[in-house]
Amino acid sequence: MLLTQRRYRPQLVMAVAIPFFQQVTGINAIAFYAPVLLRTIGMGESASLLSAVVTGVVGAASTLLSMFLVDRFGRRTLFLAGGAQMLASQLLIGAIMAAKLGDDGGVSKTWAAALILLIAVYVAGFGWSWGPLGWLVPSEIFPLEVRSAGQGVTVATSFVFTVFVAQTFLAMLCRMRAGIFFFFAAWLAAMTVFVYLLLPETRGVPIEQVDRVWREHWFWRRVVGSEEAPASGKL
Repeated sequence: MLLTQRRYRPQLVMAVAIPFFQQVTGINAIAFYAPVLLRTIGMGESASLLSAVVTGVVGAASTLLSMFLVDRFGRRTLFLAGGAQMLASQLLIGAIMAAKLGDDGGVSKTWAAALILLIAVYVAGFGWSWGPLGWLVPSEIFPLEVRSAGQGVTVATSFVFTVFVAQTFLAMLCRMRAGIFFFFAAWLAAMTVFVYLLLPETRGVPIEQVDRVWREHWFWRRVVGSEEAPASGKL
């Protein structure tokens, strides 16, 4: 299989790592279980549903914003800034819940409002970074001869970890309580470092020349060497 050859190893790593990291940001856990989470901090059912709708609107608006920012500032900048925004939000959410969530499973209205605001900030950070870029960047990094196989790996990885996070989040929330947010924060720190060190910028790079960015990268050039990719269509 072409995709397993050494010259495509960086793309294969990204095809697995980016959708994996996209899921362990915790966004789908928030999206799927926002009403449950908000009821956990003492909000009524109607208020929980309304707050979930508001955060959904914030996510959609921030995703639209990313369309105007991505080619101006680049993929890496949005990944790093969005990761930092989500990391700070998760740490603050975890800290507030650890300090203020009582044995009865509630917090004061002031702290509940602060948590909703932080969740919205977190969702906005995802919406203009890891949300759209988690699909955009994998679509840009594969040369034409392995593009379909690479995209298949990306989608399959995303679906697998979406199911995994969705099935385990409630059990983790019940067992870890506020600690679940520090768990996701740790992954956010790891993925931000990963992007900083290992993901090259692909802004303005034609697909036909995308193999060049790996040969020029400080780490991946040791993996792929100077070997040229085969011409498109020659398998």
